[in-house]
Amino acid sequence: MNREFWRGKRIFLTGHTGFKGGWLALWLADIGAEVHGYALAPPTEPNFFTVCGLQAHLKTSTFADIRDASKLTQAMQTAQPDIVLHLAAQPLVRYSYSEPVETYAVNVMGTVNLLEAVRQTPSIKAVVNVTTDKCYENREWVWPYRENEAMGGHDSYSSSKACSELVTAAYRRSFLEPAGVYLASARAGNVIGGGDWAADRLIPDFLRALDAGQTLSIRSPHATRPWQHVLEPLAGYLLLAERLYTDGAPFAEAWNFGPEEADARPVQWIVEHLCQQVPDATWQCDKNPQPHEANTLRLDSSKAKAKLNWLPRWNLPTALTHTLDWHQAWKQGADMTHKSLGQIGGYEATVQA
Repeated sequence: MNREFWRGKRIFLTGHTGFKGGWLALWLADIGAEVHGYALAPPTEPNFFTVCGLQAHLKTSTFADIRDASKLTQAMQTAQPDIVLHLAAQPLVRYSYSEPVETYAVNVMGTVNLLEAVRQTPSIKAVVNVTTDKCYENREWVWPYRENEAMGGHDSYSSSKACSELVTAAYRRSFLEPAGVYLASARAGNVIGGGDWAADRLIPDFLRALDAGQTLSIRSPHATRPWQHVLEPLAGYLLLAERLYTDGAPFAEAWNFGPEEADARPVQWIVEHLCQQVPDATWQCDKNPQPHEANTLRLDSSKAKAKLNWLPRWNLPTALTHTLDWHQAWKQGADMTHKSLGQIGGYEATVQA
């Protein structure tokens, strides 16, 4: 990543109050970008945005809904950004079973609203729409999915993100590329890291149970996911946005940013590894009926490695260690802005090495 490229760049970042968006906002501010955030108020209490005092690091922070097209357009036109990074979403599979209409409205029409706002803001040159590894039509096969695989989705979340990918492809061809605006989509794995307090995610559930002195219940011990530290895909998004800005059309397509094959592990492996690190932790399998979730999912990131020179740098045990370390520091009342920037600096040093 070229820090000099980002210095002074105006960035419109949606979803800056969420887990991934918060880490990205802090990283962008640290490398000298002028960050304009647009998102709902932080979705949990506690949350990364508040714990790290992100408000002080941003040029502007607008609490509003991406379903509000006029407010979104007004905020974007006021910011006059060079680059747009779209992370705002309804991000939870299980929540999408209870709220499918909201999930489609946010993830599909929210994307449409964003891209319409981009069309009305002449300053923008590059856009990255962050979707998910779950946008693929999951056939439960053993080999990883490549960017040219079919879109699909069993649940409303996965389907809505596949729809967002189709919207992205249509807007790229029909409107943005002819206007000299370069649009890409980015698909990452199951991200972990400090500062995630979302419901129905494995690591936050583990830490909540640990802090409460309770036994963790897990739904699908044999489900395999492409686990990665949150900084891994964020580094990919930054590299991709830079190349869109400098080189344009060759990079305006879909990209996977997943971990190495060895880090696609079953849920049970993750839990047992964490329990070895934290002797007081215990777990059990929840035998109750559960909504459908994919059993096996892997990503092929060969294209990002070959064309963006992006590589995963922290293996899964390292990512889990950094996650536990961040959470422990928070529990002890540490300066979490300093702690988070320290982990970002450590990650960058690993990349440079």
